[in-house]
Amino acid sequence: MVQKKLRILLAETEPSETADTLRALFPDASGGLDLTVVSTMATLVPTVKLIDPEIILLDLELSMRDPLDAVHLVHRSAPGIPLVVLADPSQKQFAAQSLSEGAMDYVLKGFMDARTLGRVLRTALERNTFEGLADLLRDSLTGLYTREGLLTLGARCMEEARRSGGSMVLICALFENLDTLRDGFGPGAADHALRDVATILAGSCRRSDLVARLGPAQFAVLAVDAIAPSAPVMRQRLEQHLTVHNQSRSPWGPIDLRLAVGAWSARDSRSFAELIDEVESQLRHAATEAPRDDSAAAVTATFLHDAGAVRG
Repeated sequence: MVQKKLRILLAETEPSETADTLRALFPDASGGLDLTVVSTMATLVPTVKLIDPEIILLDLELSMRDPLDAVHLVHRSAPGIPLVVLADPSQKQFAAQSLSEGAMDYVLKGFMDARTLGRVLRTALERNTFEGLADLLRDSLTGLYTREGLLTLGARCMEEARRSGGSMVLICALFENLDTLRDGFGPGAADHALRDVATILAGSCRRSDLVARLGPAQFAVLAVDAIAPSAPVMRQRLEQHLTVHNQSRSPWGPIDLRLAVGAWSARDSRSFAELIDEVESQLRHAATEAPRDDSAAAVTATFLHDAGAVRG
């Protein structure tokens, strides 16, 4: 039986080790690679339409004048194709901002090796594999995954991470003042606020992360291929998005979120369901024991594992 080759479109200014790394990752013996390389923005979009790639790799140097506009253009031209940005370390800020323009993930070329690139590409491929199933596991109000959806997809991500030696971070969030908002402004306002929370969470993480509504007022973000020390960065990003929303976009007052964060590594014996249960337990404990803060951007986080305390 002839295996179908993986179609990847690589867009960069000059030939580099990226193409060699890709060919090493997908040798002919395991199915092979159908690699197309372009070197200008003028040829990139027409080539996307011509070959219909399964993954696009875009070097930000291809458009030094407006690198984020280039990312937006490619994503708009092929919204269903995972887009991975390649960037020099000096362009790290642009690379991070590219996630808000449609990129699924980014890789810094100075730190890119076969292991790192392989993980990013596997995540992209898994996302496409999950797509049909994922549509059946969505919350109708927010568009996020349901609890069942997160359990299903998260378990599969954990299996892959266990095989590859990866790690992940799980954030659970409780919308503490949802009932107060519903009582004061009605169910329509409450639904609007729930969708706002979904937008805040989705805008605070990578496209490759999984965002879910676990219950009436409870949410979760699963950062795949993330290490424990990145948890404070994730929390800070979420806090910033929440603060902006509460200061300029909330017509009925602040949204109060309480957070609990857990980390998992391939050495960890817990299942994905057990990881969720543990983080949720800490979240409930924090909500019961911690004093309420009614400030405009009240966010309290309980970290289950720091960088040196991930279960082995």
